[in-house]
Amino acid sequence: MPDPVTPVLTAQRTLDVLLIEDSEDDAVLLLHRFRQAGYTVRSIRVEDEKGLRAALRSASWDVVLSDHNMPQFSAMAALGILQELGLDLPFIIVSGVIEEDIAVSAMRAGAHDYLSKTNLDRLVPAVEREMREARNRAERHSALDAVRDSEARFRALAANIPGMVFQLLRHDDGGWRFLFVSDGCLALLALKPSELIAQPGRFLEMVLPEDMPELNRAMKQSAQSQSTVNWEGRIRLPDGDVKWVNLRSSPRLLASGVPIWEGIVSNITQSKLTERELRQSRGQLAELSSHLQIAKEEERERIARDIHDELGGLLVALKFEVSLLANKTAADPEAIRARSQSMGKLVDDAITTVGRIARELRPGILKEFGLAPAIESHAEDFSARTGLQCELLCIDHDIAPDEETAIALFRVFQEALTNVSKHAQAHKVEVRLTQEDDDIVLEIADDGRGLAPADLNKPKSFGLRGIRERVAHLNGRFEASGRDGGGTRLLLRVPACRRTVLEFAR
Repeated sequence: MPDPVTPVLTAQRTLDVLLIEDSEDDAVLLLHRFRQAGYTVRSIRVEDEKGLRAALRSASWDVVLSDHNMPQFSAMAALGILQELGLDLPFIIVSGVIEEDIAVSAMRAGAHDYLSKTNLDRLVPAVEREMREARNRAERHSALDAVRDSEARFRALAANIPGMVFQLLRHDDGGWRFLFVSDGCLALLALKPSELIAQPGRFLEMVLPEDMPELNRAMKQSAQSQSTVNWEGRIRLPDGDVKWVNLRSSPRLLASGVPIWEGIVSNITQSKLTERELRQSRGQLAELSSHLQIAKEEERERIARDIHDELGGLLVALKFEVSLLANKTAADPEAIRARSQSMGKLVDDAITTVGRIARELRPGILKEFGLAPAIESHAEDFSARTGLQCELLCIDHDIAPDEETAIALFRVFQEALTNVSKHAQAHKVEVRLTQEDDDIVLEIADDGRGLAPADLNKPKSFGLRGIRERVAHLNGRFEASGRDGGGTRLLLRVPACRRTVLEFAR
């Protein structure tokens, strides 16, 4: 009849045995048992502590068989050395005579089994059993180490993720129970992870009441369909600050069938503010575009009116004078001379009107002579037309911006003077045009009613908004502020050469 341990033996043909034995004959007897069972045995026999430590350093072993009591050593001392070195090896005491209480003490101390030399039938099965247990213990330790490493990596990863990583259970009544919360909880909610785990309801209390129904609906739908939750809402912190957060998590079922959610809560306040500012900016741009269309039509209407009223009137008067002149005879030279002078005056007025309209549409002086002369010319026209004093305190004629920059600054100057005439109730305007390092600086100040901070954000403040857009397009800076003693001060700084700025940006 085949030996019952044969299937095990065919899978393990080699056995490394460390013998702690003072009797060479007993050692040979023990090894003979393994060879009978089909093992190829490699072994070393030691009798004292020095030999044991040397053997443990020189090789790895499958099993340690130790006599209980020897002249220079003992099984308990050998077991202590293995434990000291942290070696989890099957340790079996094989002794000629051992009392039961001593054997029990040895087992409690860490020995795995004890056998009598007079009955070695259990030797091979006991060694194989303990080797299997040792492998199982090693696998468990390895699995536990892997779990600990995985948990450490997870915690390190969660600690470095911006936001709060969490794992939670949601009860049928809508209550929450956090199983895990990362350290990001403190930065996001101003709560320690332990505080939120102990009082999970504090998170729900932070959610604004108007945003709570959508969170409940999203969690309920996720539980029913096992779909991902992606909720955005607002929370109010203990200090009263309100944040926008995004809760994103995926559910999974535990072995018990209970769903848990694992995910992250992120702070999206900045992105929400940016989104709102973008919507406002788009709305303002749409309003500005509409205003520009209206302004264009109004400008066309004004030009048409100027041409009709002024030029048309002048031409009608000129025609009337020509008709009167035709009726005069040569006998009245003084009347002819007077009519001629009147006609000349009308022609001069028509030329002046045409020149003014042309300068307002596109001043030729800007292209031919530059920005500074164009500003001086427009300031003179503005004073003549409105009666307001326009004083040029400092105008640098050496400034030579590129054409696009010059046109934009001239239009800004025009718009600023128009705003002064419409809204400022001023008596005097002061203008400075200088260059500081690589920037052109244009300053326009008046002594009018002043500018309140709220005026900058009025829905219909198209003049200032248009100036701001032009300056931003030139990669410049624009400031509008009140003056000490009353009035408004506009300050613009734009690069002298826009091409250089664009090349630098690239």
